[in-house]
Amino acid sequence: MKEYFGTLPSGETAGLYTIACGSLSAAVSDYGATLVKLFVPDREGRLADVVLGHDSCIGYANGGGCLGATVGRNANRIKGASFVLNGKTYAMSPNENGNNLHSGPDFYFKRMWKVVEHTESAIVLELESPHGDQGFPGNAVIRVTYALEHGGRLRICYDARCDQDTVFNLTNHSYFNLAGHDKTDAAMDQLLTIPGRFFNPDDAQNIPTGELQPVEGTPMDFRKPKPLGQDIDQDYEPLHLQGGYDHNFEVFCNPCATLCDPVSGRSMAVITDCPGIQLYSGNFLDETGKGGVHYGKNAGVALETQYYPDCLHHSSWPQPITPAKERYHSETVYQFSWN
Repeated sequence: MKEYFGTLPSGETAGLYTIACGSLSAAVSDYGATLVKLFVPDREGRLADVVLGHDSCIGYANGGGCLGATVGRNANRIKGASFVLNGKTYAMSPNENGNNLHSGPDFYFKRMWKVVEHTESAIVLELESPHGDQGFPGNAVIRVTYALEHGGRLRICYDARCDQDTVFNLTNHSYFNLAGHDKTDAAMDQLLTIPGRFFNPDDAQNIPTGELQPVEGTPMDFRKPKPLGQDIDQDYEPLHLQGGYDHNFEVFCNPCATLCDPVSGRSMAVITDCPGIQLYSGNFLDETGKGGVHYGKNAGVALETQYYPDCLHHSSWPQPITPAKERYHSETVYQFSWN
């Protein structure tokens, strides 16, 4: 089903597309290829929308929190807003402390995407990204698929091709609150597990220092379940620098993260083929969301599967380079349960 989702200042009309399978249902907009709603039952069968979002496309156009966003061509940060590929330097727009964040300011999630397929349980959206777009080389065609599957799964697939060697590192920037998007005080009480043994410490500008630091003995250790907010205010430099969690962890195994709300019984496991997962505790959230709910600091948590931040400047890390005319493909599954 398609619904009207507002009209942008450009005059373009956005749509909201519903998909469903089993106990799950979701709504995706063609503005930004954005995940707007995701309904999951609790142990009593009561449904709640577990992603932060807005009531119309205007909220997403004006908002700065990347709620539900499809991020590309490169998610996260690039130091100095430039990189070298095949001996040539490519300049991007600096949009955070002289660096580049999420390939902005002309973000993919603030553009209209074309719906190429919409079924009862899935939607496929496409974006054409010309040579030089955001500073990247090559003419690219990018597709994002949201599919709800039996067994409580939301699968997000990214597919792309380009006529030149280029960077592809796409992710979804949904903020989850398994108690329900409007239960903002409950987000940091939920239990998080990340099996990763190492994380990337950042400098004061959120750029990785190049280290892979062990989590053992630090507030970054989520190898056993603990409340998200348990150690967030600890006297620990990586937390001070970012105002909370905003760090990449190695994907050591799958699930690479599990989030659980003991009160409702909702649980979410994250499964991916990406080498890293960014934990962001919504340190700078300040938006009016669905139903007029205020999303303030720590109102939700983002678990963004991706390549390591600034990996283009660290050749020993996995690289997000896709050769010309070859297929880029990546998948992340959010597996829900409720008991």
